[in-house]
This record gives sequence, structure tokens and C-alpha cells, in this order.
Amino acid sequence: MMKRTFWVAVGVVIGVVAVAKAQAYVKANTPDNARQFLLGPDQDNVLQRTLAGLIEDFNTTRKAREAELNAQYSGISK
Repeated sequence: MMKRTFWVAVGVVIGVVAVAKAQAYVKANTPDNARQFLLGPDQDNVLQRTLAGLIEDFNTTRKAREAELNAQYSGISK
């Protein structure tokens, strides 16, 4: 189990580094108009906006599924 956890962690770290390098490459080698189209006007906080959006989507989906399961198993709907 520890080997699997280790390799998953290594994969996550490699993925984060690859994304950071790709984002730095895009920032350095594209014109400003293209960067604004790809990354949005707030180019310094792309990662934070992406994570906030993912967390918001996750919570919305989780709450909808919880309500569905509550209605299904307890007869209570919200």
C-alpha cells in the first residue's frame, strides 16, 4: 500500500510541475492578447480561480447528491 501511495504522490507532483512549466511557457512565449484569451484578464491567479471553481463544482454536486439520497432513503426532500 505504501508503494502505491508513494507512486501516486510522485505522479501528482510530476503533474503539478508539468502544469506549472507549461503555464510559464505560455506566459513567456505568447502575445498578451492570446494570453488574455487563454488565461483570462487576471493571469496571476489562474490556479486559485481554477481550484476555487473545482471546489465549488464539487460542493454543488455533493449537495445535490446528498439531497437525492436523503429523498430516496428517508422520504425527506429539501
